[in-house]
Amino acid sequence: MFDAQDHRFMARALRLAAQGLFSTSPNPRVGCVLVKDGQIVGEGWHQKAGGLHAEVHALRAAGEAARGATAYVTLEPCSHFGRTPPCADALIQAGVARVVAAMEDPNPLVSGQGLARIGAAGIATAAGLLAEEARELNIGFIARMTRGRPWLRLKGAASLDGRTALANGVSQWITGPAARQDGHRWRARACAILTGSGTVLADDPQLTVRGVATERQPLRVVVDSHLVTPGNARILEGGGTLVVTACEDGAKARSLQDQGAEVLVLPGADGRVDLPGLLAELGRRGLNEVHGEGGARLHGALIAQGLADELLWYLAPCLIGGGGRGLLDWPDLESLEAAPHWRFHDLRQVGTDLRILARRA
Repeated sequence: MFDAQDHRFMARALRLAAQGLFSTSPNPRVGCVLVKDGQIVGEGWHQKAGGLHAEVHALRAAGEAARGATAYVTLEPCSHFGRTPPCADALIQAGVARVVAAMEDPNPLVSGQGLARIGAAGIATAAGLLAEEARELNIGFIARMTRGRPWLRLKGAASLDGRTALANGVSQWITGPAARQDGHRWRARACAILTGSGTVLADDPQLTVRGVATERQPLRVVVDSHLVTPGNARILEGGGTLVVTACEDGAKARSLQDQGAEVLVLPGADGRVDLPGLLAELGRRGLNEVHGEGGARLHGALIAQGLADELLWYLAPCLIGGGGRGLLDWPDLESLEAAPHWRFHDLRQVGTDLRILARRA
């Protein structure tokens, strides 16, 4: 169905799409390559929400050369009017001869309709070329479209024996500079960074992207059941931080709002924040990927409630000992069969440290 040339040009389209890794939210990352007589005549990628889609960039670059060309697109062309007109119509009007999509769009407003519209116009269509690579690029968008909540990635840094800090709380720095810089790149691709009030009180983090070229800072979200976040916390600097609580304390809420924060009350049955409700709310707000940088208690609760999709663990080649603080805090298990199982998705060395990316088995 697909030949070597098809693979080559779709791989090029995927590399173009990846250039929008930090900027397209809440839209998917999409690349497009137009090919005629074995030569690229136009290409483009979606650069930011509200801007031109990848297909339109490619068509404008190709001009009249688009007629009779094959369009390689990493995601099915849209068929509905959003901020921009349908890309399916643009490809039809340009007179392309064939459209190859890496995968169908999971958005129910599109989902097969874009390719169907193109096919109805007499243009050859195909889908499924390098689909797994395309899914990886838009794993958060797919998660939000298919289940209504973002892809949740939890980041942790620990010693080889799984300790995140000394017994006295000192943790800077267990991992090396290369791992810390890599962590900022993962922050940059996320729509939001999630932490807990315990981390805010203990470390007073900014939780911003630093040292990575990006025009967009992720939303910062603090899970704070009892509204203990102080008004001078660095995570509130710049405004726009979302503080989620189970507490109806108007005075505390107003003090945070005076610092530019939004306070959202989402009480759960246990008197703490309703974590599934929070993830659903972030999905409604159009967030695709959420990057968790909380403490052992918050991360343990997210895993125990089946909300964490991926673990991003950095392990440093050092040993801290039994008195150190652990990665996760949750009730003891009574059997190994009850232990949640994960599968290794990617393992690599980053600087002097080991980076493990694991997903639910």
